[in-house]
Amino acid sequence: MRLQSNLVVIATRNQGKMKEFAKLFGQNGIRVRSLDDYSDLPPIVEDGATFAENAKIKAQTISAHLHVPVFADDSGLCVEALGGGPGVYSARYAGEHATDEQNNEKLLRELEKVTDPTAVLLSPATFVCALALVDTAAHETIETEAACSGFILNEPRGSGGFGYDPLFYIPSIGKTMAELKADEKNEISHRAMALRQFFALISEERD
Repeated sequence: MRLQSNLVVIATRNQGKMKEFAKLFGQNGIRVRSLDDYSDLPPIVEDGATFAENAKIKAQTISAHLHVPVFADDSGLCVEALGGGPGVYSARYAGEHATDEQNNEKLLRELEKVTDPTAVLLSPATFVCALALVDTAAHETIETEAACSGFILNEPRGSGGFGYDPLFYIPSIGKTMAELKADEKNEISHRAMALRQFFALISEERD
């Protein structure tokens, strides 16, 4: 896919994600807008069974409406002790309009049922991020996916990041995602790795 402009619409209203995406896209000379910059957008029905399917659904829905390249991600947490949950339901684990704090609290409650609640590390877990850039007018799509492995702590640590970051501990670093500086997170996160794959594909198209 050859980008026709240096502007891409990001199919999200999550300000935490937008902050990360704006920085990473900006480093590649691409400006971004979010769904909050538009009105009368069609509803996005995220009924895919995988992160990749949901990312593509979001990008296709908005691109077909705006007739511009649209970038979407679907990401979440897969916890071994919960059989891979919350998975694609990560953002709405505690309810359709749940806050990050409510989702984290539910995660700990569910893990207490199946793990030793006195343990510091409750279960191996993986953050997964799937990306899709869709230009329906040009009938083109780019997709990438990456993962970051760690463990779930029995209590949150750190004030940075968003989502499950305060509970996601990375042994090789000795910190949670929420304890990392933005530049550190952009080196090792699932989202950053998927984006590096994405920009590598874009660069190949430009060469």
